[in-house]
Amino acid sequence: MSSAPSLPNENAARGYALGLLGVALFAMTLPMTRLAVGSDAAPQLPPGFVTAGRAAVAGCLSVAWLAWHRAPRPSASLRRPLALSAFGTVFAFPLALALALRRVDAMHAAVVTGLLPLATAAVAAVALRQRPSAAFWICACTGCAIVVSFAAWRGGGALGWGDALLLLAVLGASVGYVGGARVATERPASEVICWVLVMSLPLTLPAALWSWPSAPVRWQAWLGFAYVSLFSMWLGFFAWYRGLVLGGVVKVSQVQLLQPFLALLFAVPVLGERLDASTLLFSVAVIATVHLGRRATVRAA
Repeated sequence: MSSAPSLPNENAARGYALGLLGVALFAMTLPMTRLAVGSDAAPQLPPGFVTAGRAAVAGCLSVAWLAWHRAPRPSASLRRPLALSAFGTVFAFPLALALALRRVDAMHAAVVTGLLPLATAAVAAVALRQRPSAAFWICACTGCAIVVSFAAWRGGGALGWGDALLLLAVLGASVGYVGGARVATERPASEVICWVLVMSLPLTLPAALWSWPSAPVRWQAWLGFAYVSLFSMWLGFFAWYRGLVLGGVVKVSQVQLLQPFLALLFAVPVLGERLDASTLLFSVAVIATVHLGRRATVRAA
């Protein structure tokens, strides 16, 4: 008689599935943010308004969600990781990304932010006392090297102010993800992002009202803003944080290696950018590293 799958294996599979769902929702963030802010040549919504406004909208929804579920307030021991998560996911990442997308297109941003899985794994290894094996780091570094090579090839080897902002966004997001995952080990994942957003409301709501656009913009910009407010800033984290908890932060974070290539695919219908065969080739190479990294050993200290 065959034995049933073990609970750890079931949790790992669910973790990867939820992580992939979160990544798919996050992958639309780049083209939708670009749609919202426009370019330097044709600006739309101000980057500051997109940053504060999306968090304020999601924060108001979070207040209603927490009240409906009668969620208890987080304990004092969880406030520090919640604050770290807020710093990274509510302020640093969205603002740096919005400013960068005024200077570079969504496809360029997609490949540079492909460094996020390695940054998340490195922060998690230090903060959560996890010890990835050498094989894991080889796979992670190989995948990131592929992403960086693709970015350099697409950008002609030039790195500018937009790239610096994108790297800052990567660092902020990695800190925010690990802080949120720390809280999600003790509280439901859906509560984590809600409390992060509610704690940020005293800053985000006044900032959104203060930076409200004074000039008319295209309806497509408001569509992009609505997406990043509802999915990128709120619902995507429901799946993402739960996936990190079930499958492990270091391992599930490697699913993000697929995010830049999903963003490239989404940029075609949303922004009309062109997808070529080389993008698909690089995507297959990254998927291979994710598969190998999934089998690598990650030990707790």
